[in-house]
Amino acid sequence: MVDVVEQVAAAIAREKLLEPGASVVVGVSGGADSLTLLHVLVRLRERLGLTVAAATLDHGLRGEAGASDAAFVRATAEAWGLRVIVGRADVRALARAQRLNIEEAARQARYTFLLRAARQLGAETVAVGHNRDDQVETVLMHLLRGSGLSGLRGMLLRLRLNTYHLLPDAPIAFDPPEDPAAPPLWPWLVRPLLDVSRAAIDAYAAEHALNPRYDATNEDTTLFRNRLRHELIPLLETINPNIRTVLARTAAVLRADAELVHAVGQAALERVARAMGPQGVVLDRAGWSALSLAEKRYILRAATWSLRPELRDVTFEQVEAALRIADEGTTGSAATLPGGLLLRVGYGTLTIAPEGVPDVSERPGEDAPALEPGTADVPFLPGEHFRRVAGGWRIDVWPLADPGEGAALMDDPLAAVLAVPPGAWLSLRTRRRGERFRPHGMGGRSQKLSDTLINMKVPAAWRDRVPVLAIDGEAAWFVAPTAEGVRGRVAEPFASAAGEGYRWIAARWRRAGPDL
Repeated sequence: MVDVVEQVAAAIAREKLLEPGASVVVGVSGGADSLTLLHVLVRLRERLGLTVAAATLDHGLRGEAGASDAAFVRATAEAWGLRVIVGRADVRALARAQRLNIEEAARQARYTFLLRAARQLGAETVAVGHNRDDQVETVLMHLLRGSGLSGLRGMLLRLRLNTYHLLPDAPIAFDPPEDPAAPPLWPWLVRPLLDVSRAAIDAYAAEHALNPRYDATNEDTTLFRNRLRHELIPLLETINPNIRTVLARTAAVLRADAELVHAVGQAALERVARAMGPQGVVLDRAGWSALSLAEKRYILRAATWSLRPELRDVTFEQVEAALRIADEGTTGSAATLPGGLLLRVGYGTLTIAPEGVPDVSERPGEDAPALEPGTADVPFLPGEHFRRVAGGWRIDVWPLADPGEGAALMDDPLAAVLAVPPGAWLSLRTRRRGERFRPHGMGGRSQKLSDTLINMKVPAAWRDRVPVLAIDGEAAWFVAPTAEGVRGRVAEPFASAAGEGYRWIAARWRRAGPDL
């Protein structure tokens, strides 16, 4: 017979599921799995220095049977000298309110309850009784639904409880009542029985006379998991009697492989991410094109989950549709992702953000200096030391004795050295309607400034905010974000002195310091 206690103790040590002296609350339904887990951890508590408590939730789905199971768990835990919290939820009402099926609503209500119970008990760990057969069923479920590696690896032995598991503000009654001042812990969720078979658990429960409760809904084959358990897996066992062992071993192998893919994928994400935050993820399009297919798929999933951690899955079809747009779409193309997210193609960026939120890659003031649209002339003279703060940026303009003094600025895209005709005045403003610009290197020929900005692939959201340094009213120099980064352009008449009396000035944008 399998020594379940030693198997669990070995898993705890090998996977670091519980630290010595840990406080753990066990989610107990009254069935063989969770009851065995509670009994095993009670037997291990002195050896490992554990503080063990129990928590049980009546989902309100089985009437008196559910209430009776909760009462059984309470009596058992108290008989073993444990603290216990009993909860009750109306899962059908939660399912309607959250537009979830009953199974998913029950799962989320259960984890919400366990999180809040752990906070009431000050426990840094929640333990649940998923076993090897549950893992096999989970792998098959994901396989049949078309999951990727993150699904085929099955359930994890240890992960942090977070918003992915929760129904915010779910009305759950607690006994004893909840303390609203309980600290907002985010405990670990662990599965110490994940490598133990259901047969070994049933044998342990019988050996120790645990008398687990029977849940008739486990026989309902209209439920997907139950149909796998009672129909598909027995059929597969006629082909391979060791199918449970094989699939559990496959999940363990893929779990390790997934860790490697995660490390490689995160490194790729760090290479191409220009910005990441709650409002969106901005990726460098040139860097994206150099990535492998696996890295691209990982990044799309990771970016989606970073913005929508409550999502359980991002389907293959959703990833492939977004991947096609990211690789082949033109500027302005978009692809729908789950959770109300859009992938949008910019000149030099790919942005994943909530639908309706402005493209974070095109928000003026974040990647380059910007002025409010319609900013009128702010005049000054070429002999002055001029300073102006705009958002998080500052421009300085100062006189030079000769152009050589500005040599160090020549390679700075946020700086320029300009020649100013005699008697000219300077101003800082945004572009004017219909304004023309004479780019340096075009022999003095002019074009619409708007065309210059378009040719430079300046995002549309920036064009009316681009700061323009004008000389005698003519656009002489500006800086703007482009597909290749922030770039500046100098007008031909002011790139070199054309006669007597010209004066030289230097101009530079930089991030405004905290003292400004």
